Amino acid sequence: MPDYRLLSWNVNGLRAAGRKGFVDWAKKEKADLLCLQETKAEPGQLDEGLRSIPGYAAEFVSAEKKGYSGVGIYSRKAPDSVERGMGKPEYDREGRVLAHRFPEFTLFNVYFPNGKARPERLDYKMRFYRDFLKLLKARVRKGEKNLVVCGDVNTAHKEIDLARPKENSDVSGFLPQERAWIDELLEAGFIDTLRVFESGPGHYTWWDLQTRARERNVGWRIDYFFASEALRSNLKKARIRPEVMGSAHCPVELELAF
Repeated sequence: MPDYRLLSWNVNGLRAAGRKGFVDWAKKEKADLLCLQETKAEPGQLDEGLRSIPGYAAEFVSAEKKGYSGVGIYSRKAPDSVERGMGKPEYDREGRVLAHRFPEFTLFNVYFPNGKARPERLDYKMRFYRDFLKLLKARVRKGEKNLVVCGDVNTAHKEIDLARPKENSDVSGFLPQERAWIDELLEAGFIDTLRVFESGPGHYTWWDLQTRARERNVGWRIDYFFASEALRSNLKKARIRPEVMGSAHCPVELELAF
């Protein structure tokens, strides 16, 4: 058995997910860490069943704007410490970063911005990318060699990571500057964990619900687990869970052994 089994999922509203069987699913999965993005709720807005899933402790970071953004981690293993946000109000008011530190590694659960709405949001997204990578590099310089980053990155890295790359070449989520940031992350010493185990096409994590794209698997891979190169020998499995319904996204999974 792996020492840590991690799941990450953009649930597109935790209260909505709760009405679609999320609690029963979480109980069945028994993940050591279950990281959620786009929770769209403050803890006080969640019913008791979502706040206190048996076997899990829950931590949440919410946006100032009601019903927007937000991240959460359900943990079956108590972290040594919990960190909320990036220390920058521009980002932290949107509730995008929650970190748990364990003896073996530090996990960052991140809901990266979407840049499609307007040019200002694309600029915001690129600033967030730049500053988050600075944060990671600073941690490495301080001696934190074992880092894991999960979440909805809102960018497909390569043409293999979306069904229709040519048609989307000028769409935010597949723009050259967005894709280049993932290159920078990998060059900084991080691994796209899925690609350690799966090199083929057709592996997506998001589908347009309005066009029923999921039925045809016309999707994008925009949800990831990245890990420090130092953790390569600890990677035991990484996969996508397209059979799990309830959101336009599906969960992604990582197993680590120490």
